[in-house]
Amino acid sequence: MIRRLVAGTPLLIATHNKAKHTEFITLLAPFGIPCHSATDISLAAPDETGLDFAANAQIKALAAARASGLPALADDSGLTVAAMGGAPGVRSSRFATEVGGYRQAMEAIIIRTRNEPRAAFQAAICLATPAGETATYVGICTGTIAPSFRGMYGFGYDPIFIPVGSSKTFAEICEIEKNAISHRARAFRQFAVAHLVTAPC
Repeated sequence: MIRRLVAGTPLLIATHNKAKHTEFITLLAPFGIPCHSATDISLAAPDETGLDFAANAQIKALAAARASGLPALADDSGLTVAAMGGAPGVRSSRFATEVGGYRQAMEAIIIRTRNEPRAAFQAAICLATPAGETATYVGICTGTIAPSFRGMYGFGYDPIFIPVGSSKTFAEICEIEKNAISHRARAFRQFAVAHLVTAPC
């Protein structure tokens, strides 16, 4: 079993996505865990060949831990849309790249979901050690696709996702509100209970 991370333990966040890194810094701040990103140490991104979010998170976390010699935390997340048979799913980032960017991807999703707006954000978080130990946690936030882009916060598909129980998109709520209900925050809370010394207030 992976030992708990005490305050001051350096942790590598296995991402080159600045927004994701910032989100993890915020989540880990109450525990006193200093965070480094894959960009900080010029770490190459591994091929994400997994068939689900958990597998891809494990691939990234293991690659980062072994290359850096530090415990590493990786996330793999994406948007699943009922009207698209669960797509874009694990291909969420690649789908946006293929169609010319997130704006074009969101426009395509809005068109496809006019009659069936159900969707969910899913995230898997994997903690890995240089010795090859791993622990993975999955969080899901269900909701619907908005009929148009709304909000200026967040990143990725946030401007078109409305979580259940809210009338606002992820891009219309502040970071504190999002971190209380998001898919990544839900996976993180499971990780925190298992691997951090104290829970945040």
